Amino acid sequence: MSLSRQQRFPRARASVRAARQFVGDTLGEWGVSERRDDIRLCVSELATNAVLHGVPLGRDFSVSLQWGDGLVTIEVRDSGPGCPVVKQPDLDAWSGRGLWLVAELADGFQVRDERVGKTVWAGFELAVASGCRTAGWAGAGYQGG
Repeated sequence: MSLSRQQRFPRARASVRAARQFVGDTLGEWGVSERRDDIRLCVSELATNAVLHGVPLGRDFSVSLQWGDGLVTIEVRDSGPGCPVVKQPDLDAWSGRGLWLVAELADGFQVRDERVGKTVWAGFELAVASGCRTAGWAGAGYQGG
């Protein structure tokens, strides 16, 4: 069984909190508590990047959430140009750690170039759910985190 949900958000700082709430509420409805804090933190970082760097004025970004076969995935898609890059955090910097955090917390992480914009994907393996762990992520674009 696989569940999925998607929601669009405007380019606004308040959308970061709304995206985090959407993901937390959805995971709660699905009965997923394992790794919920990690998943919510990662969607906050990805939504922040979309708002600050990815979404052109007047456009929205979307957050998609899927759960099935012991795997939760989040995707944040925006229509802006550019390709986000994971940087080694500078200890003295005030920013620049978002994608690094996502890459460290998620079991899989990928940036996909789209026809317009890009999608940032992160996957989280769960020990519970269907009782089995996911194998063979290569087809899903797994890049170990």
